[in-house]
Amino acid sequence: MNIVKEIDKVVDLALQEDCAYNDVTSKNLSLETKTASAVLIVKSDGIICGIDVFKYVLLKLDKNFKFKVFFKDGDKVKKGDIILTLKGPAAPLLAGERTALNFIQKLSGISTTTNQFVQIVKGSKAGIYDTRKTLPGFRNISKYAVRCGGGQNHRMNLSDMVLIKDNHLTLIDDLAKKVKDIRKKHKKLRILVECEHEQHVKNAIAAGVDIIMLDNMKQPLLGRMVKLIRNSSTKTYKPLIEISGGINFETIKNYAKLGIERISIGMITHSAPSLDISLEVEVHK
Repeated sequence: MNIVKEIDKVVDLALQEDCAYNDVTSKNLSLETKTASAVLIVKSDGIICGIDVFKYVLLKLDKNFKFKVFFKDGDKVKKGDIILTLKGPAAPLLAGERTALNFIQKLSGISTTTNQFVQIVKGSKAGIYDTRKTLPGFRNISKYAVRCGGGQNHRMNLSDMVLIKDNHLTLIDDLAKKVKDIRKKHKKLRILVECEHEQHVKNAIAAGVDIIMLDNMKQPLLGRMVKLIRNSSTKTYKPLIEISGGINFETIKNYAKLGIERISIGMITHSAPSLDISLEVEVHK
């Protein structure tokens, strides 16, 4: 994926939202003829993400910026590391710095939070997956940040996987028949069923779905359902098991010990704290 092309519209909207092309402060301080230099510094340990996006924001405002970059997306960074230095016209730099920082801070926060979960389950079979709980318009770059943190992407959108949730199940009388009908129409799509209790799991197994999601189950029931699925598996049918709901840094290790393949966590995109990154700017007289 070319991340710059993916975020072009988002960057345009962000710059318009901030009226970056009409920075009345810079205009009234007569900065149009001045140049500036800046250093992008990390203030806490993490996984950096969004370097090209940061550059792209400023280059949209003025093509004369020059950068010297010392890291790449997905790299581990420590407090005090210099990500990049830059030189260019002062007015567009000061007009675009907040927007550029917003992107790199948020994306790095997603990568960092994702990687924290990845490190906790390291050595287990479990992969860390995101969800569709993303800020509208921000999905592609949010999921890019998840990958930079070592996580994996769940559905990108509603069209690339059949995910039968609890609300859907109330509309289905015969899950096995419905799954069979769906497979005739969408041969290449995987089918996932969200299960909240034992009968859901039994129905999903009988239907032969590809992935069984155990959603918001308490530990005792969760363990029993994992055993049920494994004991029902055969040489030709072994569904993947996904766990979702109530996942945090304290609980995830116990979930990973169950030997499941997938753990999906909405908070890595919707609640990840931004990484502390600052831009130290010097305007030259």
